[in-house]
Amino acid sequence: MATRKRLAIIVSHPIQYYAPLYQRLARRPDVALKVFFTWHSGSCPMRDPGFNLEIEWDIPLTEGYESELVPNVSPAAGMHHFFGLINPSLIKRVLAWEPDIVHITGWAWCSHFLAMRDLAKLRVPTLFRGDSHLLDIQNRSGIRWTAKRILLKRVFSWPTAFLVVGSANKSYYTAFDVELDRLLPCTHSIDVNRFSDQSEMYEFEASEWRKALGVSPDQCVLLFAGKFEKKKCPLELMQAVRNLAKPNVVLVLVGDGELNGQVRNIAAAEPQMFRVLPFQNQQRMPVVYRLGDLFVLPSAHGETWGLATNEALASARPVLVSDRVGCAQEIWDDSCNRIFSWTEPETLSQNIAALTQNREVLVAMRAAALRKSWSFDISETEIRVMSAVDSLC
Repeated sequence: MATRKRLAIIVSHPIQYYAPLYQRLARRPDVALKVFFTWHSGSCPMRDPGFNLEIEWDIPLTEGYESELVPNVSPAAGMHHFFGLINPSLIKRVLAWEPDIVHITGWAWCSHFLAMRDLAKLRVPTLFRGDSHLLDIQNRSGIRWTAKRILLKRVFSWPTAFLVVGSANKSYYTAFDVELDRLLPCTHSIDVNRFSDQSEMYEFEASEWRKALGVSPDQCVLLFAGKFEKKKCPLELMQAVRNLAKPNVVLVLVGDGELNGQVRNIAAAEPQMFRVLPFQNQQRMPVVYRLGDLFVLPSAHGETWGLATNEALASARPVLVSDRVGCAQEIWDDSCNRIFSWTEPETLSQNIAALTQNREVLVAMRAAALRKSWSFDISETEIRVMSAVDSLC
């Protein structure tokens, strides 16, 4: 029997989108896996600054694979700044496990930055995965851009190869002169089964929830689910719905964050047009997405992918996203999705108006949305990761 390849993964903390991948890899007979967390292990609630809440996910994120929490000595631990992850023993612990290859998620924290540099010096094969893009950077000139290019060309010389999540991410790397043969496709993904299984039960629960919210069967429900923060533009979406003033359109906003007060004040002034629900944990999300007939993600910047769109598609719901959202080109499919231009804000209202003329049109898109979601299933990522591992060691 061939020797199992030893894959070490460095990541900040348990992430609901990545845990299913780790679990699948750990079940494979051809790979040994260990995950090293550099922030926390999810053993207790942690404050999410975007939601402005203490959050503890209600699905298991560290079961089914080997992991280790590396001590973090940062006086202000977290992912919100470069020195939020300082783990002096990280490299020693990783190397003690004797990996054949190391997968690093994100570079913009001290420990991950140093790990990439040191592993390159030691000639340990490394796979880097990030999801940055340049969709919202219009000015690629001047001192700041020049300094950024100098820094990132250096940083991106360290990994052996990159796991590229999509076309916008690929363009990002090529802007910093990363060679094409080091860019390996590996799309962002979710566990589609978790959202598509038990669909009849989820649809029934959502239907009853809509009734409780006072939504009639013939009304079109737009759904926004996520952090109420400026970059995601919930207020702009509310204004677009107000401008339409269509009695058959209701916007449901689910979440929390810095704009929570403003969102709720607007909704309270026009209760027939808006419904606001608090943050919902992971087990509830397959039902949450089914509250809507159309999922809308109108982000203006900083939306590196937008994995909520994957979840909406897996819940058999069409989506409308801004062209500043990282996944826009990957998910585009006229049979179930639309993209609007952020530089032409009126196109948001125009798309909503067109798509909500008849609720049955949106209902007819559901099957296509579910089909599209399987292109972004965790099984596809597993195949890509293993292909990268096999090619490098």
